[in-house]
Amino acid sequence: MTQTYAATDFADRGQLNSVQLNVVTLVDMERAAATKSLDGCLYMMDNSVGGVGQGGDHLETICKQGQVINWIIRPIDMHRRPDGTWPPMPKINNIVFLDIEKGDEDDVAERRIMTELKVYGAPDRMRDQYTAVYYYWAGAVMSDARPGLYRYRFVLELEKEHGTDKLYLNSVHYPALRVLPV
Repeated sequence: MTQTYAATDFADRGQLNSVQLNVVTLVDMERAAATKSLDGCLYMMDNSVGGVGQGGDHLETICKQGQVINWIIRPIDMHRRPDGTWPPMPKINNIVFLDIEKGDEDDVAERRIMTELKVYGAPDRMRDQYTAVYYYWAGAVMSDARPGLYRYRFVLELEKEHGTDKLYLNSVHYPALRVLPV
């Protein structure tokens, strides 16, 4: 049975008035590169009220129509190494919303869920011990998006340890946005 939520179901409704939500994903880069898979390599959390699945790769973020979502991604290991180099960085190449109404979660949603606000990030030369460096992808939930559950998958670009090649991986488990009516 699917649970139905409304904005009035939450005791701390003020958070639902927040302009933006953050979904932070930590990536185990070493494991992802070794297995060439994101299975068991993503650890997600958000600042939504009532979301479930914190700390895993099945995060369900509670949001409202028109709300801006920032997906922040960074590797687990962010410290400069003894040899002076920095660990490889992950980057969100795309977020693909899926059409679960058809019963096949591999189908891309036909309706637009988000307005993309672009990919952002900082170059490695800005890295230092005092500056957090990460990439993020931002989007605004469409104001006319039907309330409901919207699963998505990441398309991630991972820097490799040595060389300029990139590794492109899709998430194998699907986190979701639960859109509430305004």
